[in-house]
Amino acid sequence: MKVAFLRFLAACLGTLLVLFAGLALLLRTGQVDPLDWAWPAVPLLALVGWLASRGGGHGHARAHAIWVGLGTVLSILLLCRIAAARPPALSLSLLLAVSAALGLCGGLLLRRSRIGAIALIAAALLVPLAGRPPAVPMAPQRPSLAVLTALPLFWREGGQGLAAPADAPIVTVLRQHFDLRPFDTPLSPELAKARLLLIAQPRAMQPGELVAIDRWLRDGGRALILADPLLRWPSPLAPGDRRRAPAASLLGPLLAHWGVRLENTATLDEERHLLPDGRLMTFLAASHFIATAPACRTEARGLVARCWLGRGQAVQVADADLIDDRLWLADPSRPLDPSAWTADTPALVAGWLGAELHGDRRWVLSGAQLVLAVRWAAVAGIFWAAMGAILFSLRRGRFPPGADPGPRRRKTAKGA
Repeated sequence: MKVAFLRFLAACLGTLLVLFAGLALLLRTGQVDPLDWAWPAVPLLALVGWLASRGGGHGHARAHAIWVGLGTVLSILLLCRIAAARPPALSLSLLLAVSAALGLCGGLLLRRSRIGAIALIAAALLVPLAGRPPAVPMAPQRPSLAVLTALPLFWREGGQGLAAPADAPIVTVLRQHFDLRPFDTPLSPELAKARLLLIAQPRAMQPGELVAIDRWLRDGGRALILADPLLRWPSPLAPGDRRRAPAASLLGPLLAHWGVRLENTATLDEERHLLPDGRLMTFLAASHFIATAPACRTEARGLVARCWLGRGQAVQVADADLIDDRLWLADPSRPLDPSAWTADTPALVAGWLGAELHGDRRWVLSGAQLVLAVRWAAVAGIFWAAMGAILFSLRRGRFPPGADPGPRRRKTAKGA
């Protein structure tokens, strides 16, 4: 009984240790990736295999080690399934299982061949790299994208302005698929050369400039407009400084002419919104649109509006803060690495402009859902450890270590 309890305690604590260790990466980005648990699982399972090999290498010891490894993998997959309310990708689940199996085999082999064991454990640690999403690639053809904004997307705010160029992370990502061309006024020749337009919280424009945008759009242009009724973008400039982006959108007359109305902000909080396809948007003090004409329709609870005007199309988003890297990027130095994203903002912005950034990312639904996932995964791991301890203790009692039941059975068969 004492051996069974110690076996249960070791397996239970090991599984719980792996579960909580893998949460560190999940909490950093909010992405639910089974491979985040491979790094802590491999050393633990290697230790389990080594301890099993020290027991003399009996079949029941190896079988119990395999039982612990299987329970650890199943607990991880259960946590991922509940946290995201979607099953993890099959390819990532298989890679996790392969990594765990290699780590366990490495531990079992350690007493016989250190070099082979180290090779297996190293391979187990490298396997998860095969499931990491690739960096956003450079598209072979990059259409011209005109950008009209007062946000500091191309320069350091508070410094020397245009004399201190610096791309914001969202611009770094968009440059992989578009040839970005910032301009100051819609009357610029740059707008006429482009078929794509990004307008993000611009300064006040004259009526003639608004007419130029409307005419360009109806002639077949495609525009993405980020209109924020309460901009919360951090700025080192003093309030009222003309170099700061407007605190509220000044595009109301143009939007009303198209058939949408931007409502005032109802909350100052950060909000996460999951689209039906599983992609995540993160907003800050966002508002919503109301469609007032048949040519326009709203989606995502009014956060997004689409208008079809003439031969063109305009997508309007009721928040400009969403492209602030603080809302979608965990590490500002890695904007092209999707594993560092905390929301699907770059993929959504590119998609609204006609490009596709592929990748199937799964996100934690909420904090309450994550707590539920950890709870059930821990319960499942404890139950699995208890079942293993009971099962293998019974087997050990029936066939003591060193005994070979095969000859005994054969002798009984001859006596009969």
